[in-house]
Amino acid sequence: PATIQAKIKANPLLKGVDAKKVKPRILTLTQSTYDGVLYNTETIKSMLDGYVENIHFDEAWLPHAAFHPFYGTYHAMGKNRARPKEAVVYSTQSIHKLLAGISQASHVLVQDSQTVKLDKHLFNEAYLMHTSTSPQYSIIASCDVAAAMMEPPGGTALVEESIAEALDFRRAMRKVDEEYGDDWWFKVWGPDKLVDEGIGRAADWIIKGESKSAKANWHGFGKLANGFNMLDPIKSTIVTPGLDLNGKFAKTGIPASIVTKFLSEHGVVVEKTGLYSFFIMFTIGITKGRWNSMLTALQQFKDDYAKNQPMWRVLPEFVQKYPGYEKMGLADLCHHIHQLYAKFDIARLTTEVYLSDLVPAMKPSDAYAHIALRKTERVEIDHLEGRVSVGMVTPYPPGIPLLVPGEVFNKKVVDYLKFSREFNAQCPGFETDIHGLVGEVGADGKTHYFADCVKE
Repeated sequence: PATIQAKIKANPLLKGVDAKKVKPRILTLTQSTYDGVLYNTETIKSMLDGYVENIHFDEAWLPHAAFHPFYGTYHAMGKNRARPKEAVVYSTQSIHKLLAGISQASHVLVQDSQTVKLDKHLFNEAYLMHTSTSPQYSIIASCDVAAAMMEPPGGTALVEESIAEALDFRRAMRKVDEEYGDDWWFKVWGPDKLVDEGIGRAADWIIKGESKSAKANWHGFGKLANGFNMLDPIKSTIVTPGLDLNGKFAKTGIPASIVTKFLSEHGVVVEKTGLYSFFIMFTIGITKGRWNSMLTALQQFKDDYAKNQPMWRVLPEFVQKYPGYEKMGLADLCHHIHQLYAKFDIARLTTEVYLSDLVPAMKPSDAYAHIALRKTERVEIDHLEGRVSVGMVTPYPPGIPLLVPGEVFNKKVVDYLKFSREFNAQCPGFETDIHGLVGEVGADGKTHYFADCVKE
């Protein structure tokens, strides 16, 4: 609560409000993060019960956790777990992402507290305001099918199979690494020690605080509360060479965007791509045959990289779209983009822009309303500093909103956008995708980037 109170006190929109006398209505937490990091929800509930009225866990990528004891208290709610005394707990889950629902299938779980019950009529009224009057019944039916599939013991077995396949993949990647000896290979982010077979213990995946043992610091997060976080083993972040956990660039590197384009042309589509990592999930139904295809493709990439195979041969579809790369070799392209990343120190720039002091000038709802009122102005990047956003600005990677409506563009945000503009011009096909930026081709033939702001 003390940290939240400090945030309330520092918010310029809440001047004159006594942070110690007001209580937040709701706290929303992404559970799990994009990389599979989970929070101990019982710790959160015990700390905030009685202070925050509603605790909402966004479990879009975690609906499977409730069906296997492996996940313990690292998901929103479960059997034989005490309800909070006052706080009502919500969990929103995307059934289509991890379970067997069809596209868009999702649901909301609500757990009454010991003293407060959900007002179902008002909740339903609010829900109906934001849903269609012509629902897709096949989506609703798929939610029922997914729920039936997860009934124990079948559901427990399905989740265990997913964890087992994920660990088999991790072990296979390490075996290939051993075979290559001192030569480079892709790493899978996770604990240094894995059990030889089976799924092992959940304790192996608990993220411990900074330790004298290098093996305990595999996560690179530094000081953390022991036992508060856990890595979901079915979420695999594959790390490419070129950037260490401290943000230091190596002399050579392999940007992940090139690897994922290579995988795509070999029939493998990944969930998310970062600078030097990409992300895959072992959802229900993933088999050894499917992940083995990816492992084989990664080995092929390494071989083509070593031979500096021409781009027209290794990425024919990409080169057809961007013929400027036709005469380059795969290793040459990797080096070219790696050098640009290092030149702009993009890892530091990305970190700093998210840690920069983002100041709200008005409530998000008020800023967003300017769109409907047609009181917006499209401003070019070079003139954005000090202007107020009307929409979200979300760079991909990492796919996390940088600005929400009503926040002010500061110098670090503008510098990041300028980098993106220059990088996009130098590396067509590898553009940094930023939701909220509008690209328009000017009279000079160049693409100019704008953001919609509150009209002054």
